[in-house]
Amino acid sequence: MDMEEFPNRIFAIKTTSKQERTVADNIKKAIETGATDIQVVAIIVPDELKGYVLVETPESLPRIEQLAEKVAHARTVVRGETTFSEVAHFLVPKPVVSGISEGTIVELIAGPFKGEKAVVKRIDTGKEEITVELYESVLPIPITVRGDNVRVVDKGEKN
Repeated sequence: MDMEEFPNRIFAIKTTSKQERTVADNIKKAIETGATDIQVVAIIVPDELKGYVLVETPESLPRIEQLAEKVAHARTVVRGETTFSEVAHFLVPKPVVSGISEGTIVELIAGPFKGEKAVVKRIDTGKEEITVELYESVLPIPITVRGDNVRVVDKGEKN
């Protein structure tokens, strides 16, 4: 995408710790209820960008600073606008199995085996599923679970 075709600016608003979603909801509410006439095209709350909310707007920095002053848990606007290329990677969802490889030790966080530790034996990126074998099982039985139902405990070595 060429920057000339992208008339809006993107600003990063610093928030109170763990209040990113609240700030985004409050900005949305302020716009919907008419509490502000500041135009906002999009609000992005990337998981990997802790303590910040990204706002896409045709407005200027002083106007976004006014918005931040009106919104609870919004602290300040980071000076200068952010370019689209700097935030584009936040717009592409990462597969839930990214960062997991064969041999990784995981803990099951959902389902009938919740709390059990297991070793990853196979990864199906397309389906976002992994096949694991329970760590302390007498008989190794492969169990297939969704990638978001596990938490990585140890990156482990490949067997």
